[in-house]
Amino acid sequence: MSCRVFPRQDNILIIMKQRYLFIDRDGTLIEEPLDEQIDSFAKLKFVPTVFKNLGFIQRHLDFKLVMVTNQDGLGTHAFPEEDFWPVHHFILDTLAGEGITFDDVLIDRHFPEDNSPMRKPGIGMVEKYLRDDQADIANSYVIGDRESDALLARNMGCKALILGKDGMTWDRIAELLFAGERIAEVHRVTKETDVYVKLNLDGSGKCDVSTGIGFFDHMLEQIGHHGMIDITVHTKGDLYVDEHHTIEDTGLALGECILKALGDKRGIERYGFCLPMDDCLCQVALDFGGRPWLVWDAEFKREKIGEMPTEMFFHFFKSMSDAAKMNLNIKAEGTNEHHKIEGIFKALARSLKMAVRRDVNHFYLPSSKGVL
Repeated sequence: MSCRVFPRQDNILIIMKQRYLFIDRDGTLIEEPLDEQIDSFAKLKFVPTVFKNLGFIQRHLDFKLVMVTNQDGLGTHAFPEEDFWPVHHFILDTLAGEGITFDDVLIDRHFPEDNSPMRKPGIGMVEKYLRDDQADIANSYVIGDRESDALLARNMGCKALILGKDGMTWDRIAELLFAGERIAEVHRVTKETDVYVKLNLDGSGKCDVSTGIGFFDHMLEQIGHHGMIDITVHTKGDLYVDEHHTIEDTGLALGECILKALGDKRGIERYGFCLPMDDCLCQVALDFGGRPWLVWDAEFKREKIGEMPTEMFFHFFKSMSDAAKMNLNIKAEGTNEHHKIEGIFKALARSLKMAVRRDVNHFYLPSSKGVL
């Protein structure tokens, strides 16, 4: 076990605890066959992009790697050791050849029916790390592909990254570990409204929206679903007066939350673009350049769509673009008013998805000015 020591200018040493990645083998590093037993080279196939991403993690981050794997009945007639070790050593050697080395390899041989505390999700295999005062378990991760890996993380008191869950891939794992999560919350309270917004820019499109205006809820959900952004919006407004404050303040809180979630903006694409919807063509171009501006070219003949006044569409986007400090250019043409505004929201969602995309291999500020 180890820790990291950093000297400060005042000669005080800062001791940083060691972080770990507890990584499953079958289904995570290598693809798992139907019989769930890698006992021959013919069954061996590495998971796509594992070399690129785990190599990136080991080069750029300070995690130590620990393999934690259940190998049911290893050493019995059901799974002879002579079938296991040649393939296992080849896996380790191949990973090492790509610059990926494990600090420890933990293997449990029990069958599920043995109910052994050593077997994942039991903590028997990793107990020595839990007892180590220099191990930063709270900021360590279990990386796997099964619910048992998520349960192991819970039992250990660390975090979990589960391949296949909510679109999780090795690319996403490397991005999250290197650049961090982009989750933000904003709670805006005035005499007229109480607005709570939470966003995960790297989510899977989960939505929990309630503003008291059904059509507005439906439009905000388009941002989540089509932008692959987890979005929570809870607004309580003075709807007994009218819809103005509710829509305006939701836009302000949403824009502020987007800006907050973006953080320092390093590695983002910055720009985004457009979308057709039936009879309508909706164009939404945006730039997270730090200079708020709205260009609005969309006319609506109906006074309301659902319970949402059409005059508030402009006001919502103006409030959001100001608070998010983004340049927003919106143009829509077509005959169906519902399709037109829905197309605008969907185009916004796709533009957001494009603009907030991060590239950890080009992790710089996308600006010649050096500031956004």
